[in-house]
Amino acid sequence: MHISVALDRCIDLLTPAINNSTSPVFVDATLGLGGHSFEMLNRFPNLTLIGIDRDTQAIAKASTRLSQFGNRVHIAHSVFDHFNEVVKSFGFEKIDAALFDLGVSSMQLDEAERGFSYSQDAPLDMRMDQSQGITAEEIVNTWSHGDLARILRVYGEEKFAPRIADFIIREREISPITTTATLSALVKSAIPAAARRTGGNPSKRTFQALRIAVNNELEVIESALPQALDLLNVGGRLVVLSFQSLEDRIVKEAFSQVTQSTSPRDLPFELPGHEAKFKLIAKGEPASDAEIALNNRAQSVRIRAVERVAA
Repeated sequence: MHISVALDRCIDLLTPAINNSTSPVFVDATLGLGGHSFEMLNRFPNLTLIGIDRDTQAIAKASTRLSQFGNRVHIAHSVFDHFNEVVKSFGFEKIDAALFDLGVSSMQLDEAERGFSYSQDAPLDMRMDQSQGITAEEIVNTWSHGDLARILRVYGEEKFAPRIADFIIREREISPITTTATLSALVKSAIPAAARRTGGNPSKRTFQALRIAVNNELEVIESALPQALDLLNVGGRLVVLSFQSLEDRIVKEAFSQVTQSTSPRDLPFELPGHEAKFKLIAKGEPASDAEIALNNRAQSVRIRAVERVAA
C-alpha cells in the first residue's frame, strides 16, 4: 500500500497558507499517486489543486483517485521546472501553497519493469516519463569513460566511480548491458570486497547517479524552486521533501538565499527593499520515529519549508 511520506507534517505546514485565502490555490509539483493532494482537497473544500507530474502512469492513477473533486483539480503532464508556465496555463497568476516531494516515487520503485530498483531484474530504463528521453541503458552503453565516472562521482557520490566505469566499458565491449541485474552484478564485482561490507547494497549509489542523469533531476530542482517562490502570495508557503543529500543541498541553499537580507552586513540598519522576503518554517526536519516505524521510506526524508512575508 502506498503511504505518503510526512503527510500529516506537510498538512500542518501548509494549513496556515491555505487558511490565509478564501480561494486558495495549491500546487503539488510532484503529484505521483495523489496522496498529499487527496488529503489537501479533502480537508480544505475551498482549495483548488494544480498537479504536475512527468509520469503518464502516475497521472492516470492520480486523475482517477482525484476525480471526485471535479473542477477543483487541474493536472498537467509536465516536468516541474515548467512550474510558472503550468500555473499560468490554468489561468492563475499567483498561488498560496506548493509542495515538492522530490526523487523517485513509490510507484516507480515498486514497478520492476521501470528499471529503478537494483533488487529486481528489469530493462535498464529509469525514465520518469517513459514517453521521451534517454534511458539508463543508452547511458551505460554509449557514454565515455570520463562521462560515466563523472556522473557516478557527482550524482552518486561514489568513490569507486572510475573503477566502476572501467568495468562497464569492459563489459559492454563484450555485450550490451541491458538489465538492472547485469548492471548490479557488475557494480558489485567492481567494488572491493572490504568496501562492500558496509553501507548497504553496493549498487545503490550507481543506480541513484544514473537515475538523476536520465531525468536531469538536480537541474530541474534548481530551475523550479525560484519559480515556485516567485509565484507565492504573501503568507504563502512552499514545502519540500528531500531524500538524499544532493537535492537537499540545493533546497537548503535556495531557501537560505531568500530568507536573508540583501543589505550590506556592516550597516546598522536595513536598507528599504533589501529585507528578506521569506522566513524559514522548517529547517531540515526528519520524519518522526513513529512514521519511520510505519513507513521505512520516510527514513531519509528531510523537510524544509518557507513562508513569504513580503511582496
